[in-house]
Amino acid sequence: MISAKCKSQNEGRKCILHFAFCIGHFAFLMVGLLTLGVPLVAAEPLLDPALPYQAEKSSPVQYDVDYAIVVTPPYHTKVLKVWLPLPQSDAAQEVESRSLASFPAEVKPQVGSESVFGNKFAYFEFHEPQGAQIVRHQFRVKSWELSWNLQADKIAAVEKWPKSFDVFRRGESQAVVVDERFQALLTQIVPRRGNPLADLSSVMLWVGDNFTYDHHDASLKADSTHGLEKRRGHCSDYHGFCAAMGRALGYPTRVTYGLNTFPKNSPSHCKLEAYVPPYGWVSFDVSETQRLVASIKKDRQLDEARKKELIAAATKRLTSGFRDNTWFCMTRGTDYDLVPKASRKVPVVRTAYIEADGVPLPDPDPADPDAREFAWMTVMKVKPDREVKYPFTDYQSLSK
Repeated sequence: MISAKCKSQNEGRKCILHFAFCIGHFAFLMVGLLTLGVPLVAAEPLLDPALPYQAEKSSPVQYDVDYAIVVTPPYHTKVLKVWLPLPQSDAAQEVESRSLASFPAEVKPQVGSESVFGNKFAYFEFHEPQGAQIVRHQFRVKSWELSWNLQADKIAAVEKWPKSFDVFRRGESQAVVVDERFQALLTQIVPRRGNPLADLSSVMLWVGDNFTYDHHDASLKADSTHGLEKRRGHCSDYHGFCAAMGRALGYPTRVTYGLNTFPKNSPSHCKLEAYVPPYGWVSFDVSETQRLVASIKKDRQLDEARKKELIAAATKRLTSGFRDNTWFCMTRGTDYDLVPKASRKVPVVRTAYIEADGVPLPDPDPADPDAREFAWMTVMKVKPDREVKYPFTDYQSLSK
């Protein structure tokens, strides 16, 4: 006679054997399907504009940043308003130890985020300011180098983008304008549309061959039409144009503005980002790659073979997706309302946005060799925790 305990043990053994049989049968079935060439259904890529960067992170650098805006309001200004962008922590950068102040008038800032892209601003309001005013932001930021290593055969096609991407695929009234002229040009640059990486690469390489970097004749607004009509400008015109062409192709794109961490006349610099499933948002720097290639071509210390090798490496790094650790992001997106609202939407915010009695003060570009007067100016001191080289001037970085 078998006891109840033995029966229970026997039933347990049977269950285990049955489970093992099922697993083995499933594995045998999968091997058989693959052998017969039956494709397995792949999981759909996650489509979410809020998805963190999916890139290889390396070489973090920590910076202590002392950043200020010096504003000279027009005589007898009644109300001076200053919106100062605040960098935020994400998968590419960590921000801490924030301190905000103003001088000589001591104004307590109002901190808020706009609703379209989530950009954060410190808002200062000065009543009847007398003379120049300084707005100061001290903080610490750690920035990583990001490499996406894009591969065309791994990129997923998207038949229908979710509505959450509409703001990154629209034609705007300023900045990333998209009209029939961009579609017409696309027929020349991308005559046969296919893989998103190939399409976007064709646009970026065409810009590198056909645009002229020019601080004097620049929009300072990521104006895609400026780039289209003049084929010149600085980083914002390059990347505003590329963003418009990407949207004309049907891909989500955006312009990201940030600050370089080394001394330069104008600390601001922008990059292009495109959403490439399953990689998510990917960063590209078309204008700096163009300038790097031009520098390589002019370098008399390099023979032709070495020049060709370096140019190929720079091009590959561009089209593979790359973001340097000598830059950190301040704002994302274009054509949106500030918080609190300004007198109008902003096309972009490079270093700050400022109004005197409801009239925007002109955005300065101290790198413009012909400019002599500025309504306001940036002052920036950055201390890194270690020596770091700028990868768009350092040829050795192309060997990574």
